[in-house]
Amino acid sequence: MNAVQTLKLDARRRAMLDEMGVKVWWPMPEVAEAAPAAMEAAAVAEPPPAPAVRERAPSVAEVPAAPAARPAAAPAPAARPTAPALLAQGAAVLVDTPRRLYAEAAAEAAQGGWLVVADMPPEADGRHGEPFAGDAGKLLDNMLRALQLHDGRTPVYLMRTHRGVGAGQPGSPRPMDEAFAEHAAALAPSLVLAMGPLAAQSLMQSTDPLGKLRGRAVPLPSASGVPVVATYHPAYLLRNPADKARAWADLCLAAEQQTPSN
Repeated sequence: MNAVQTLKLDARRRAMLDEMGVKVWWPMPEVAEAAPAAMEAAAVAEPPPAPAVRERAPSVAEVPAAPAARPAAAPAPAARPTAPALLAQGAAVLVDTPRRLYAEAAAEAAQGGWLVVADMPPEADGRHGEPFAGDAGKLLDNMLRALQLHDGRTPVYLMRTHRGVGAGQPGSPRPMDEAFAEHAAALAPSLVLAMGPLAAQSLMQSTDPLGKLRGRAVPLPSASGVPVVATYHPAYLLRNPADKARAWADLCLAAEQQTPSN
């Protein structure tokens, strides 16, 4: 007889034991005991499933760094065309026939005065306006009058220069390198005044900026050694009035180089 059969207590007996403080642990029936044993055996026979391996994302430190992209090489700056290159492209420094200022149109040509070579491109129609037209022309007139050149006693000629393509027609602008010496020989000036960077660089055969060319008198081989003085163009002085004092100093330097005519 097993323990289950010997401890068949009815309700009354269980209550009496409970009042006495006797705790009774009821043994489980065999059928009840077999279930946990079977489950345990099944657990032993059936291996536990392998724990799922979670795929771990690589940390930032483990990720190999991508090679830094090499900066693209900066494009080389375009080379500035030299004077021969410009001539090869058909662009040349052109000069117009000199025009006498402060004299009647029918006045005879005179030598030994001033030859003013100024940057003055033509209008859209290809023609030049009057020398003293516009604000720049009025300032040019005032500059020459300040030197007392307006009275006509000293010949003053204006030769306009600009960049372009020579037409090759009689009376049309001609390249400076072939026309200037010819005009200078005919006029025999005692001084050449170059107004503007194009005129100054072309006559002095230099690529220096005008600020470095001005303020000095340089002998001009193409005009038998006559001194040339470079200064600012009137149009530039209108935009930069602070440089008018430097321009006046250049004009005074030029006046010192000029030989008075008889």
